[in-house]
Amino acid sequence: MVTAEGSSRIRGLLARRWFKPVAILVLSIIVGWFIIRFVGSISWSAVGSAIRSVSFLELVALILLLLIRQVFNAVPIARFTPGLGLRRAMVNDVSANLAGTVAPPPGDVVVRIAQFRTWDIHPVDGMAGATLNMLIFYGARFAAPALGFAIFSLYSFDSGKMVTGLVSLVIAIAIVTALVAVLQSDAVAESLARRAARAVGSMKAKVDEQAWVDAVVDFRQRIGKTLNGNVLPGLLFMMLGIIMDALILLASVRFVGIGEAQAPWAVVVGSVLLAYPLTILPMFGLGVMDAIIVAAITDVAGVEYESALIGAAVVWRVITLGGTLGLGALAMAWWRATTRAVGSATPVSETTEGDARIDP
Repeated sequence: MVTAEGSSRIRGLLARRWFKPVAILVLSIIVGWFIIRFVGSISWSAVGSAIRSVSFLELVALILLLLIRQVFNAVPIARFTPGLGLRRAMVNDVSANLAGTVAPPPGDVVVRIAQFRTWDIHPVDGMAGATLNMLIFYGARFAAPALGFAIFSLYSFDSGKMVTGLVSLVIAIAIVTALVAVLQSDAVAESLARRAARAVGSMKAKVDEQAWVDAVVDFRQRIGKTLNGNVLPGLLFMMLGIIMDALILLASVRFVGIGEAQAPWAVVVGSVLLAYPLTILPMFGLGVMDAIIVAAITDVAGVEYESALIGAAVVWRVITLGGTLGLGALAMAWWRATTRAVGSATPVSETTEGDARIDP
């Protein structure tokens, strides 16, 4: 039985864990609201009308676009993780996203490892694939503005957007180059491991330096086996997923009644890609990124369309954020159901020693 004091401690711990992400989210929305307020006068009733104008069939179309995006997003980790496959990669991706959103760190890692074990994938191989997937996403995230500038230039050339695209492209190239250099060199991996072990040892912690070196080199070698030949395809599919994100906003803009004459496709798609590095902020830049995109499109369409554009942005976020969390909940339910079914049919004695299954 939990005592009153224990309950109070639990509530306090949960409050501290939730306070920071909630505070950052609220701050992001407030900042976004202030940015939008500088663009023009907003009719919130018009925003609501724009949201309600999206029909059921249009909503279904947006969900289908989201599913296509998730397929593209899952291809890299499927390629980087032997034995995972595309279907399980999608389940793993959206499940980890759900855990990372609603649970404190490292909730997403716990879910990934649990799923890898139940699928008979070595956790180290699985996390190597997940690590590569994350690094490739960072490369694609910062490469997006360069493509965004090229697309936006189909409508109008802007030197400021060119600078943004070039700077982001340099960052993306640096990320990918460093990734390839580190993961293809045992010497670099060993040097980094020794420095890390000595740094921890300097804090009077007991560290087996050679064990750290062996573990890091082994991890690098596992990643190196899947790195060659998969970097460029991984970047390509990540970029396709990002482009799908922009196309979901484009479809939302059209569904709220704003046509090509008011908001050209190049402006909408280009604006999303140019602002994409802001997804590094909490909740994928919710608030700040939305405000910047709406401001960029409003600058072309006119302030009379600002309210409708905000409505489109709300629909976009509901689909891309809320929809992804919904897919994560469905994926977790499917995984639990299938794992129980397999577990009930497989005697414990048949599991591999040292790789026991985790009961979800």
